[in-house]
Amino acid sequence: MKHQMRVHSSGKSRSGFKYLIPPFGRAAGVIVGALLASVGLELFLMPHGIVVGGMTGLSALLALKTEMRLGLFLFLLNLPFLFLYRKNIHWSYGIFTVIGILVFSLGTLVLHPYPSLINEPLPAALIGGVSLGFGLGLSLRFGGALDIAEKAANQLQYRSLSPERLLLLLNCLILIGAGCHFGFLQALYSVIAYLSAFEAVKLPVQGGIFTQTVRIKSRQCAAIQGELLMYLNRSTVYRQEPEDTANGIGILECRCHRLERSRLISVVHRCDRESEITFHPKD
Repeated sequence: MKHQMRVHSSGKSRSGFKYLIPPFGRAAGVIVGALLASVGLELFLMPHGIVVGGMTGLSALLALKTEMRLGLFLFLLNLPFLFLYRKNIHWSYGIFTVIGILVFSLGTLVLHPYPSLINEPLPAALIGGVSLGFGLGLSLRFGGALDIAEKAANQLQYRSLSPERLLLLLNCLILIGAGCHFGFLQALYSVIAYLSAFEAVKLPVQGGIFTQTVRIKSRQCAAIQGELLMYLNRSTVYRQEPEDTANGIGILECRCHRLERSRLISVVHRCDRESEITFHPKD
C-alpha cells in the first residue's frame, strides 16, 4: 500500500534571511561537480585520447587535434551559446552555469600537467566517464550546467529534427570523428566512457531511492513553479482536475529528494500558505 504524507500550512511566515543560505550551498554544489568533471576528463579520459558527447566531447576532440588546452575550448564553446540564449533562461541558472563553466575550465587547466591515474584505457574510460557524468549531474542538480549542448539543441530546432535528435546527431558526429582520428579501439573506449557518463548523470539528478513524488494543490501554481525551479532546480508538471477549474485550483507534480522536503515546503508556502502538499514514495 502506498504511504502518503500530507502537509498543511500553519503558524507565522518564515524569515527571509534563511533564503540567503541556499544560493551559497548551490554554488558549492556546482563547484564540486565542476571539479569532479575536471578530474574525470584530465586524469582519466584525455591522457588516453577518450572523448564523450556534448560540448565537452567536442572540446576534448578539438583539444586533442590541435594540442591546445581543453579548458580554453570548454570556455569558448559553452559561454557564447549561454550569452546568445540568455533571454530564454532563468537568471539563477545563468549565474550558476557561468560559475560552473569557469571552474570546469580552470580545473582542467590546473590538472593538465598531471599524468593519468590509470594506465589501462578501459578502466580509465569507465572511471573517467563516471566521474565526469556524476560531476555534470551534480551541477545540474544544484541549478547550473557544465555542458549546454542540450540547452542549445532546444533552441536550435531545425525543421523535423527534435532537440533530442539534434543532440544525438552531435554526439554521433563527435564519436565518429574520434574513431576516424584515433582508430576503432579508441572510439570503442569513447563509447564506453559516454555510456558511463550518461548513466552517472542520472544519479545526483534523479536521486534513486531517495526521491519522492510530490503533489501540490494550489491557486498559485505559476508562482510555485518559478520558485521551485529557482531554489531547488525542480521542474514541475501542471494539470487541473475538472471540478477545480472554476476555483482556479491547479495541481503540480514533481520529484523531490527526501533531504529537500522541508525546503520544498518552505518554498511552496512562501507562495501560498493555503496550499496542500502530499508526498508519495517513488513509483
